[in-house]
Amino acid sequence: MCGCSLTLRQKEILVLLAEGNEGKEVAAKLGIAYQTVKNHLFIMRERMDVRTTTQAVAKAIRGGLIK
Repeated sequence: MCGCSLTLRQKEILVLLAEGNEGKEVAAKLGIAYQTVKNHLFIMRERMDVRTTTQAVAKAIRGGLIK
């Protein structure tokens, strides 16, 4: 279990990344700036205590935060 709290937007970003989208594609699909996606990813990696976005996605899937 992850044990971390993520916002709905952060979970949306993780789901899109898990589906194979890149950061700029995520931004376009959510109608937000790429820098905003990067900011969310930075905060998520800190909260989840991981170093990479790939680790964050994997941990979210294993922890049941996203499907």
